[in-house]
Amino acid sequence: MDSTEQYLDVPEAIGLDGIDLEKYIIASYIIKRPKGMNVNYLSRFAAIEQSTGTWVRVPAETAEVRKHHVARVIGVYELPHYEYVIPKDIKDRYYFVQIAFPIVNIKGMGIPMLFTTVIGNISITHGLKLVDLAFPKEYLQDFKGPKFGIDGLRELLKVPERPLLNNMVKPCTGHTCEVAADLVYKAAVGGCDVVKDDELISNPSFNTLEDRIVAVMEGIDRADSEKGEKTLYTINITTKFPDMFEYADKMIELGANALMINFLTAGFEALRQLAEDPSIKVPILGHMDFAGAYFGGEWTGMTSMLTLAKLPRICGADTVVIPAPYGKAEILDERYEQNLKALRYRLQHIKPTLPMPSGGITPGMVEKCMSEAGKDILIGSGGGIHSHPDGPIDGAKAFRQAIDAVMKGIPVKDAAKEHKELGRALGVWGSGKTALIEK
Repeated sequence: MDSTEQYLDVPEAIGLDGIDLEKYIIASYIIKRPKGMNVNYLSRFAAIEQSTGTWVRVPAETAEVRKHHVARVIGVYELPHYEYVIPKDIKDRYYFVQIAFPIVNIKGMGIPMLFTTVIGNISITHGLKLVDLAFPKEYLQDFKGPKFGIDGLRELLKVPERPLLNNMVKPCTGHTCEVAADLVYKAAVGGCDVVKDDELISNPSFNTLEDRIVAVMEGIDRADSEKGEKTLYTINITTKFPDMFEYADKMIELGANALMINFLTAGFEALRQLAEDPSIKVPILGHMDFAGAYFGGEWTGMTSMLTLAKLPRICGADTVVIPAPYGKAEILDERYEQNLKALRYRLQHIKPTLPMPSGGITPGMVEKCMSEAGKDILIGSGGGIHSHPDGPIDGAKAFRQAIDAVMKGIPVKDAAKEHKELGRALGVWGSGKTALIEK
């Protein structure tokens, strides 16, 4: 059971030191410190530094203030857990530390004050990384989560069971709205359920949002009438404030059926404002660019599970792009699995968010992707569709053929013998990461 689930539906959860865990956010850290340092002391210092106090006791930090507002260390665990003697050749010691932060300090203030509290000044401490946050029911009541989520997207697209297929328009930027409309049409008519802007294009002078949404949605309508399926086009409205929120309204007015936001560069609260706005009645795709700056450090920042899964989910993303360890992306299999789980597990009233594995995925990787991630995914492909030797229509068809084969229990390599589009794709890229890189 993960650290969030163990506190669900427990009205009077009591911690190790007698605190009511329903009134605290539990932050978990990994810490690496030199051999001679007392991490019990460091943990208490961090708790005080991030709540009521500073490096020295001040007069106004009374017993009453500390009783209601100080953060509390509820666990310090060393790995390995020495009891008698520390080996002489040990230079650094490693710890798992949990600190409980009173929600009264930050309730109703959103992600900015959450970050300031749980990974604020202590983020500059060498050898400290935030690995998880467990939220009590009272804190999460302020968050609405996704409007659609997995079930809502499936209902909207009328795809009850199989994985959904996404395409990213390539080239990333530099093209006109006419080119975008043509590429989106071809990906859609070939079988993509969702086609997204690349994160690198928003509202440039050579391809404005207004020109692009009109041109692309005409192509979407044409594709949908030809294939008999619905397609979402997630147009990227990421920009400065308040223009971004004005763009959202304008795009929907002009026919947009989905939106996209680079939620880490724009900010978690920007995503949340869009998702919780009652006038925004279309799904929102969250893109992960800039994520490495949050979780790339081994001993700094916070984990990819928080960056890519738990936090964008509570802030309302209906689907989130996550790196998959199949193509060009660099991420450990274990982290990928944790991200998938955190987007879909039970989290109080928050709907599950649809994971979008992405990063150099080709049709030959569909079998592995589905075997590891299941059917509740949005498979993302850019070059794997647009660089198909016979064009993006056949590129999309190849992915759908691979998905259909796996759904029927047929090996993708066998299905490729019966489907020209899939066979051509496997002939170019093979079925694994090594083949992708070498070719």
